[in-house]
Amino acid sequence: MHRRDLLKAALALPLLPWAMSPTVAGARQALSAVGTWHSRVRPGQPGWPTSAQWDELSHAVGGRLQRLQSPFEHCGTGDAACQEALKQVRNPYYLGDTPSLTQTSGWADAWTSRPSVYAVAAENTSDVVAAVNFARKHHLRLVVKGGGHSYQGTSDAPDSLLIWTRHMNQIALHDAFVPQGCEGPARPAVTVEAGAMWVDAYNAVTTKAGRYVQGGGCMTVGVAGLVQSGGFGSFSKRFGTASGNLLEAEVVTADGKVHTVNACREPELFWAIKGGGGGSLGVVTRLTLLTHDLPDTFGAVFGSVQADSDQAYRALLAQTMRFYRDALFNPHWGEQLTFHGDNTLHLSMVFQGLSKQEAEQVWAPFFAWIKARNAYRFKNEVQVIAMPARHFWDAEFFRQHAPQLIVADSRPDAPPDRVLWAGDEGQVGQFIHGYRSAWLPQSLLDERRLDALAEAMFQATRHWGFSLHFNKGLAGAPADAIARSRDTAMNPGAMDAFALAITGSESKPAFPGMPGNTPNLERARQDKQGNDQCMDALLTVAPGAGSYVSESDYFERDWQTSFWGGNYPRLAAAKRRYDPEGLFFVRHGVGSEGWSDDGFTRLKPPV
Repeated sequence: MHRRDLLKAALALPLLPWAMSPTVAGARQALSAVGTWHSRVRPGQPGWPTSAQWDELSHAVGGRLQRLQSPFEHCGTGDAACQEALKQVRNPYYLGDTPSLTQTSGWADAWTSRPSVYAVAAENTSDVVAAVNFARKHHLRLVVKGGGHSYQGTSDAPDSLLIWTRHMNQIALHDAFVPQGCEGPARPAVTVEAGAMWVDAYNAVTTKAGRYVQGGGCMTVGVAGLVQSGGFGSFSKRFGTASGNLLEAEVVTADGKVHTVNACREPELFWAIKGGGGGSLGVVTRLTLLTHDLPDTFGAVFGSVQADSDQAYRALLAQTMRFYRDALFNPHWGEQLTFHGDNTLHLSMVFQGLSKQEAEQVWAPFFAWIKARNAYRFKNEVQVIAMPARHFWDAEFFRQHAPQLIVADSRPDAPPDRVLWAGDEGQVGQFIHGYRSAWLPQSLLDERRLDALAEAMFQATRHWGFSLHFNKGLAGAPADAIARSRDTAMNPGAMDAFALAITGSESKPAFPGMPGNTPNLERARQDKQGNDQCMDALLTVAPGAGSYVSESDYFERDWQTSFWGGNYPRLAAAKRRYDPEGLFFVRHGVGSEGWSDDGFTRLKPPV
């Protein structure tokens, strides 16, 4: 969104309540020292680099500077690139391999996927350093893209220079790793470069080496982006967040210096990148993560139940939450239950460390309760599956035993391990209408509050469906997993939450230039209203609940507190120390209140 100078004062007004908030009062001083330059340069403006200067950057990065253009730009001419893009628009591997595109095509009344002017296709840290120095010298808008899964559009910005880390994807395993400058104990770990996806990490660590690394549930999410946002995966209820398992990282800061950070060396920068949000504090180029003993089994429970009346659905909701509290609120269980407005409950749970028989025994009382009542029917019969944990991300295993659960990269030269969960295909290229999340505190599971929770859930479904992601709230996890995750920048409310509630709506891909795919904004706004009403109903029993920065509302109010709680002043201090000029910008990222929404115009500091 381009802001004109005359709007600066109006844009600064919403900052005043935040600036006066006691929660973030300590951050005001940290953000008050603004830099000396007041706007970033766009193409065609004085100061935009000359062709000769771009050539110098290209030479510095070994010819890996690319001029970007969307493959949809020339669709009206029968262009081959457009035809391939239309064919692959639901393929996340294609989108990730195309630096001019993003995994989400946009958000109604918020942002639209548009490519940067140039991209440095970085292959090493030196390439990243050269790009950072060039952007700082010429006052450019700088964007970083790894996996590119940002719903908020943080890996995307027109008129910018993109650092694209996709080709930095080397992985190395360690039997005994000690962070630099620290003293033992040595622990098993894996070092992953910033451009790797979780499918790469899981293949190396689990399928081939028989160990576990805490990563994301979607295989095409970028490793670096997930860790910097906090990082939940299907089994976080057992192993904590990805950021909590970070042992060491390499970071390029705004001055072009390369830092190796850990708990012993530059601990504040290390802490800040663990959940402080990607793209705000530096460019993370390499990460070393703790690995764990692999459980014997991973498994899943699928199915759906429908009630024949609103009264029966109310009873089902209450029974479901009591069953969760008594049987599933422990490190064995993760993923989600989804609640729909047609009085349907959808099961999509995973488990670890249990056999198929043990998992069936856990669920038997709940299913017996349903079968004993005529008010319910199984809309989809329940399936319980279990497998050796080593095969959970093994593409060949699924091709042989459960091909319906995966979708392959359809390009003819695609490596055989390039698959994604079939359930994730719907979000590829999506155009978002609305999206909100909230951490629900475990106190809601107390018997004295559980009926009120169930009623709020019922009222929410009258407006829109929602899911409870139990693996994205760490209450019920082992003490060591919670302790690791608490020592990160993410909102401490996640440690006391039994689940993250999510509601959202979307439509098919709508990249600019796609023929016939203009989004229906009237419908999108109606859907968003339903999403908002749904979440507002849930929040009647959890007022002030925080939101997960990676899965949140683009229009989040009081986002500093919502995303980071009491940790925001400390994050703001780290921003001031490592990026005082504000080179790194993402909307609603640390320090972004000092800039216009598009990151091009500096505003007055909070007062």
